[in-house]
Amino acid sequence: MARAVKLAARGLYTTDPNPRVGCVLAHGADVVGEGYHKRAGGPHAETVALAAAGERARGATAYVTLEPCSHHGRTPPCVDALLAAGVARVVYAMRDPNPRVNGGGIDRLLKAGVDVTGGVLEAMARALNPGFLSRMERGRPWLRLKLASSLDGRTALAGGESRWITGEWARNDVQRLRARSSAILTGAGTVLNDDPRLNVRLPGATRQPLRVVLDAELDVPPAARVFVPPGEALVMTASGDAVRAGRLVAAGVRVETVRRDGTGLDLQAVMARLAELEVNELHVECGATLAGSLLSAGLIDELVVYMAPTLLGEGARPLMAIGALASMADRPRLEIVDMRRVGGDLKLVLRPETTGGN
Repeated sequence: MARAVKLAARGLYTTDPNPRVGCVLAHGADVVGEGYHKRAGGPHAETVALAAAGERARGATAYVTLEPCSHHGRTPPCVDALLAAGVARVVYAMRDPNPRVNGGGIDRLLKAGVDVTGGVLEAMARALNPGFLSRMERGRPWLRLKLASSLDGRTALAGGESRWITGEWARNDVQRLRARSSAILTGAGTVLNDDPRLNVRLPGATRQPLRVVLDAELDVPPAARVFVPPGEALVMTASGDAVRAGRLVAAGVRVETVRRDGTGLDLQAVMARLAELEVNELHVECGATLAGSLLSAGLIDELVVYMAPTLLGEGARPLMAIGALASMADRPRLEIVDMRRVGGDLKLVLRPETTGGN
């Protein structure tokens, strides 16, 4: 199963919106076939492993990181392929939370007389698929917020200048976070102030995540770099201004209306809609206001902070706008789950203590 998990990780940047899955076929310690799911619409991990094994699959044990599917989607059910190949035993890491499966694959295997064992290295398999699990189990994407700051917790000078707080290694690391995500989200303020591209610029990148801009009043111009192909762009707004919306649509941008919550958009509604669009992992790069709103709404699952060994001083822009706290008991509590040096900067990965996680 450890080998199957490693195989599944090869699809980290390519399987979206499907989960990352690996499979190994073995007779005892003798591996006869292996494979992983590479992209949606392509063969599943079990099918690839069975093709590699050929006749040697008969009587083998299949180690697969996700319960084999039992429904017709873009490809035929993997349960049918396993049964046709004569696999004698199936060991899986985690059940598939997709309502179209969710135990159905296990039931069919058991009824066919196949020996089934589950829960092997489940935590490792789940860690590879936080977004898929979140979308299926909670009805919203797994939200990762990325921030870059100085030692004194500042993200830009008072005038907005922020290039570059962190070094090249940190920026390259951010590219990998973007590449594994289904969508990259930001606010209108960031687009107006910084005009970022928010795309993936890794060598050999074959997929551009959906770029999402939250723009309650449709203030972002159609010529903004975030809308430049390749890749699709979506503006979510509460405005009914047909003229502004039409300009964006003419520039190739999708525009969708979301209900308002106070002065901004209803973030819960935003997340629900993105889940409907099959967004698994949502990567967020935004300003302090939207970051604070996401935290207050309890929507941040993971916070990645790149901290540079520098100071920006008084008046510089804060990391996150959360308002004044009445007491220390009111402060948001975060847990450090990883900390490492990335070039000359420090990378902190944190999760809210109240988040159950996946």
